[in-house]
Amino acid sequence: MTPRKTSKNKHLPLIGQRILIGRAKHQANALSEQVKALGAQVLQIPFIEISKPRSYRPLDEALVNIQNYDWLILTSVNGVEAVWERMKKLRLSASRLKHLKIAAIGPATKKAIEAQGLKVHIVPKQYVAESVVKSLHKRVAGKRVLLARARVARDVIPRELRKAGSTVDVVEAYETVVPKSSRDRLRKALRDPKRCPTIATFTSSSMARNFVALVGAHAAQAAVNKGLRLASIGSITSATLRELGLPVHAEAKKFTIPGLVRAVQRL
Repeated sequence: MTPRKTSKNKHLPLIGQRILIGRAKHQANALSEQVKALGAQVLQIPFIEISKPRSYRPLDEALVNIQNYDWLILTSVNGVEAVWERMKKLRLSASRLKHLKIAAIGPATKKAIEAQGLKVHIVPKQYVAESVVKSLHKRVAGKRVLLARARVARDVIPRELRKAGSTVDVVEAYETVVPKSSRDRLRKALRDPKRCPTIATFTSSSMARNFVALVGAHAAQAAVNKGLRLASIGSITSATLRELGLPVHAEAKKFTIPGLVRAVQRL
C-alpha cells in the first residue's frame, strides 16, 4: 500500500517506496541517487548488461574511413562510449570527426559527445527514433550517414532516412544482453514481502524484454497483480511493456531520467 503523504514527508514524496532499478551497473547510480533523495529505498538488480559486439570490424572500418561520411548518428551514451573506445584503440583523434554533422538522441548522449570536444547539430524534440527521422528528413538527401548503435534495435532510422535519399551504414557498436546472474536475485526479491519492490522502472525496451526473460511472464504478471507498479521512460518502452502483456502505470512526459523520476512521483 502506498503510504499517505503528510506534511512531514511531502518534501520526500517517495518515502515508503521500494524502487527496482534495472539499468546496467555502470549507469544505475543517476536514477538511484535521485529517487533516494526523495525518500525511496532502492533495489538495484540489472536487467541489462552492455557487451562487446560480435565483431568490431564493421565499426573499425567505418571509423578508419570516417571522411567518407557526412552525418554521424548516436542513439545512446553506450554508443558514444563504444565509438570513442574504438577510436582510441585505432589511435584515431577526435579531430577526424570535425567535418561531420552529428545527431544525438537525448541530452545525456549530447553531453557525452560534447565531452569529446565535438559539436552536436541535432537533438530531436522527442528522444525517439521517429523524432530523429523528422529532424533529419530534409537534411540528408544525397548524404552518407553512419549510424552506430546496439546490435538489436528498431530499424526506423535507417529505413526512413534511406527513403529520404541518404545512404545509411548501420554498424554494431555494442550489444545488450540478459545478465543471468540477476535471475535468482530478482525472483527472490519479488517473492519476499520484506524486499519486494513497489515500483519497477524501465528506461528501454530491452530492459522490459529482459525483465520478463529473467522472471518469466507469469511471475511478472503475478507481481503486478500483487501491487507492483511499472514506470516507463517513454512511449516506445511503454509500447514494449504492453506488447509483453504488462501495464504501464506511469510514463515520463520528457524521455529522460529526471522525467522518469517525476513520473514515479505521480504513482
